[in-house]
Amino acid sequence: MLLAASLDYWIGDPWGWLHPVQVMGWLISHFSQWIIHNLYRPWERRLAGIGLGLGLIIGSGMAGWFIVLAANWLHPWVGIGVESILLASCFAGRSLRNAADDVVQPLTDEELEQARSRLRQYVGRDTEKLTAPEMFRAVLETIAENATDGVTAPLFYAIIGAFFPIVGSSPLALAYKAASTLDSMIGYRREPYTDLGWFSAKLEDYLTWLPCRLTVITLALLSGKPQKVWSLCCRDATSDPSPNSGWSECAYAAILGVQLGGTNWYQGVAKYKPLLGDPVEPITPTKIDQGLQLTRYCCLIWLVIAIAILESSHLFPSLYIWHQNSILH
Repeated sequence: MLLAASLDYWIGDPWGWLHPVQVMGWLISHFSQWIIHNLYRPWERRLAGIGLGLGLIIGSGMAGWFIVLAANWLHPWVGIGVESILLASCFAGRSLRNAADDVVQPLTDEELEQARSRLRQYVGRDTEKLTAPEMFRAVLETIAENATDGVTAPLFYAIIGAFFPIVGSSPLALAYKAASTLDSMIGYRREPYTDLGWFSAKLEDYLTWLPCRLTVITLALLSGKPQKVWSLCCRDATSDPSPNSGWSECAYAAILGVQLGGTNWYQGVAKYKPLLGDPVEPITPTKIDQGLQLTRYCCLIWLVIAIAILESSHLFPSLYIWHQNSILH
């Protein structure tokens, strides 16, 4: 896990390399289009959506398990390398940092048209008329929302997998990544995805619920003002239609002293999101850097705690055996 986190931090996703999410996306796209063009009844699409969701999630986990098993069969060091690369592909920390830098750089140079063009690659909202403050808000909202499902939630499931050697870290992380990709591609409340993506959207919400709350708690403790952060989240996050992204965004807003949410435009249609946090300070490049640092610190704390627990779980049985042998002698 440490090696995977280091690979994501220093290298990220090399350009041109085949990524597991690309394979997942290709499968989702092809199967969902087949379902849309061949199944018309709501119950048929719901059943097909359940099959697609379970099939991709279980299949992704099993594929990761077999790849690591084959690599370990070749050599233990090969297995460590392959599993580290698979795990690193599940973390989007470097990708989030690159995306933020890609937009913030022209914004700081006051090249608004270039910033709007680049922002369009990362968000679903209309960017043609966004002002600089609105683009800064969009960048920070992207960082705050994706911190959970793109970084801490995959790490959470990787840590859980590490406690079950027969399963392993990468299969669980890949399975969660499949659930997240399903939600981002077909988990919409509009046709033709209303019935097809219903199961995937609900399942991703459930899978993300616990790591999201643990992320908020960790960030609140990191801020040094946990009571204030938690009370702001309880005040504002519950009004967000998403059971998770509102909490994640509100935690960052509360810690950084900014306000997220408001009116966004999607294909010419205005959509209002609840306001999260208080507008104590404006959103600046410094605030965006601080948001990225919060995500990194959260992951580092989780890794340290997980490694300490894993090491102690190996140490205590050894101490017990040594103690029993000393009594016998």
